Amino acid sequence: MADVNHVVLIGRLTRDAELKYTNTGFAVSKLGIAVNRRKKSDAGWTEEVSYFDVVLWGKTAEALNQYLVKGKQIAVEGELRQNRWEQDGQNRSKVEISANNIQLLGGGSGGGRGPSQAGGGIPAGNTEPSFTSEDNFEDDIPF
Repeated sequence: MADVNHVVLIGRLTRDAELKYTNTGFAVSKLGIAVNRRKKSDAGWTEEVSYFDVVLWGKTAEALNQYLVKGKQIAVEGELRQNRWEQDGQNRSKVEISANNIQLLGGGSGGGRGPSQAGGGIPAGNTEPSFTSEDNFEDDIPF
């Protein structure tokens, strides 16, 4: 049987996405997501928060960057990746979610880089990008 590495999370962004470019010009966006879960304890139900780092690549990172603001609820689908490096003679590692798909969901903090402030091609009052089957997209989109 083959191994499976698949993650799906819904949560809120803990900070604005940071868009950067590799030395070869490939876009990479880093963001953090907080996911709440309720668990039963002796005192009743309590909320427990888990924090995850997410990495989004390529044209998707560029297209979504202006909408990925602190407080925004998103759904992330991807896989876990473990980065390993050496720092000050110590072996270090960090597990991140490499996103294959991100969906913008409801709500946000109301501040930040909204579409109207960023000059995006979205009608005023609409906070989500909308595409129709008549929109023309380049064929080199990596998804």
